Amino acid sequence: MVQESCDDALGLDPQVTYYRLEEVKQRDASKETWLVIHGRVYDVTRFAEEHPGGEEVLFEQAGGDATESFEDVGHSPDAREMLKQYYIGDVHPADIGNTGSKETSNGWSSSFSSSYCSWLVPAIAVLIVGLMFRYYMLEGKSS
Repeated sequence: MVQESCDDALGLDPQVTYYRLEEVKQRDASKETWLVIHGRVYDVTRFAEEHPGGEEVLFEQAGGDATESFEDVGHSPDAREMLKQYYIGDVHPADIGNTGSKETSNGWSSSFSSSYCSWLVPAIAVLIVGLMFRYYMLEGKSS
């Protein structure tokens, strides 16, 4: 755990406990299972046996950033609410860019952004080609 008094210059919230990623990485076993989801640190040790997807899923993600895996599964609102009881702190701001999360500055994950673009760009291209075809067909009839 990082001492808040040492980080006053960074403007850290004294109500929040901050953890460095190195400390989280050490909690990657069944004895202690910590996860990072959206920059927040969760101790899910006591939940591992109850996890509906099996404890192995948590152990695979333990000690690291599980944001992408958590979102890919599509957890229910109840699961998200349950997660709050395992919250123990935040990732230290100095480590935020190093979590491995593919989150962009606007808060969207890059996997969402890339899937959004994967259909939007072709759709616009088809629209343009369609309009060009229609324009040339109408111009051909008028000449």
